[in-house]
Amino acid sequence: MNTAAASITHLKNDQIEPHMRPLDLGIIVRLFHYTRAHSVRRNWLFLLVVVRSIQLPALTAVIAAVIKGPIQSHNIPGIAWGVVGFVLLAVSTQVVMHFRQKLALELGEAVVTDLRNQLFCHLQRLTMSFYDRTKLGRIISRLTSDVENVRIGVQEVLFIAMVQFGQMLTAAVFMFLYDRVLFLMVLGLAPVLWTVNAIFRQKLSRAHRASHESFSRVTATLAESINGIRVTQAFARESKNSEMFRDLAEEHASNNFNIARTHGQLLPLLELNSQFFIAALLLVGGYRVLHPAYDASVGDLVGFFLMANLFFSPIALLGLQYTQALTSMAAAERVFRLLDTQPDWRDPLSACTLQESRGQVELRDVAFEYLPNQPVLHDIRFSAEPGQMIALVGETGSGKTTITHLIAKFHLPTQGQVLIDGHDLTTIQTNCWHHLIGVMSQHSFLFAGTVLDNIRFSRPTASDEEVVEAARRLDCLEALQELPDGLQTQVGERGDNLSLGQRQLVCFARALLADPRILILDEATSSVDALTEQRVQRALRLLLKGRTSFVVAHRLSTIRQADMILVLDQGRIIERGNHVQLLELGGHYAMLHRNCVAC
Repeated sequence: MNTAAASITHLKNDQIEPHMRPLDLGIIVRLFHYTRAHSVRRNWLFLLVVVRSIQLPALTAVIAAVIKGPIQSHNIPGIAWGVVGFVLLAVSTQVVMHFRQKLALELGEAVVTDLRNQLFCHLQRLTMSFYDRTKLGRIISRLTSDVENVRIGVQEVLFIAMVQFGQMLTAAVFMFLYDRVLFLMVLGLAPVLWTVNAIFRQKLSRAHRASHESFSRVTATLAESINGIRVTQAFARESKNSEMFRDLAEEHASNNFNIARTHGQLLPLLELNSQFFIAALLLVGGYRVLHPAYDASVGDLVGFFLMANLFFSPIALLGLQYTQALTSMAAAERVFRLLDTQPDWRDPLSACTLQESRGQVELRDVAFEYLPNQPVLHDIRFSAEPGQMIALVGETGSGKTTITHLIAKFHLPTQGQVLIDGHDLTTIQTNCWHHLIGVMSQHSFLFAGTVLDNIRFSRPTASDEEVVEAARRLDCLEALQELPDGLQTQVGERGDNLSLGQRQLVCFARALLADPRILILDEATSSVDALTEQRVQRALRLLLKGRTSFVVAHRLSTIRQADMILVLDQGRIIERGNHVQLLELGGHYAMLHRNCVAC
């Protein structure tokens, strides 16, 4: 694989998340707190776990008792009663297992549902800075794969491990009662089996981690290749990309083969140790039964062997559960880390509500930085009077959108103040402020649903008639009614069933329905054709009358009527004035205008 391919497909160190982590009592206790709301189900489950861990050894004890008693004494009625008791206990075992599994699944689902809802609500409260620095894939992973691993830890690992440990403990008690000497031999072998199991679990842990990382590379490359299929085909990269993906797939397969080989070594080794140990038990146990100096019976020896099988059989399963527990622990740690992430800022307790606004906006000595010591805005000062249209012009990356984000209170300024009707924006409740503004961004994002649903998104209580009226005021009702099902047309995922211009019009109507006092248009007409733009401009001129608006546009034709145009360069305002004044100035704006006309 060449260097270029490797740079595309291999994850950076800070992108690789730990697949496992050691057991952490703090995380376990915190996770256990989520069962408090379902304490009745949880308590019944714990009771059934205890009963279940005793039942299997009890079944074995019944068999041993029937062999030692009625069978040795040729007591036919005793054998019959023993069989009846065994059947009844076996039936009760299956009933308990059914309800234990049922309650475990219900408890796991309840905990995960609560956790997922809490995560989603928490994400709604985080500020935009969090989303600026966090990859979307990681956020989705927290609510999907990580939460599912937590579910497995709650409904399977915890209770299965408790049943297995309870079974081993109960079997050990019976083994001690049957034959103390043989029991000491078992205790001597148990650490050996546990050590072998632990060594191989470490190997499996490393193998699983390598498989997890290679799978991440496979999925990342797959997603990137599908998203960039047009570029791939345009540059005839199909064969090269296929070769690159084949290398990654083979690497992942090799890691999976390594896991299979390790499992293939572990299980036979455990079986071989068990068989050698059984041979030793047979030798010592048979000698003790046959030698008259020892008080040992065939029934006790049979019971001991049956209990020994119950004692050793959970070891391999507990090893698997331990590996899954480490995975669940890492997932829970990532989930709780997200829940513990605090918003970069909160409204102060003294923040006031703002039911209405005159629309006066002032930025006073504002500076802002997304990353420490890397300012993107410097000494921004301007004032917008009620009803004025302020246009922001400049090259890409000059800070136009950042200014609108500060006005919308998606971010807070690093220095300076944003004033609304003379009040510092930080002293106004964010939710109240967002009800007074309308934002139309350059990204025409639509939610799954109908055109009607997407327009109503800005004001859920709006009637169908009000939605239609908003589209009519925008002069796009006819265009939207021409869709296959009119306003009931399904927009598809991210609006893929609509054209770019149609998606833009839906977003415009959505903002207009909110009837905002202040409008922010971030290159809102950059994706519509000239005819649609003319229609939108007519509607916007009516809507903007008496409203304060901030318009970011590459098309200078859309801002000719602006009351003030701010020309930005590298985060600074280098020119200000209206269209005519800036043309007469002959500076940066005039150059942009000449280039626009030349196009």
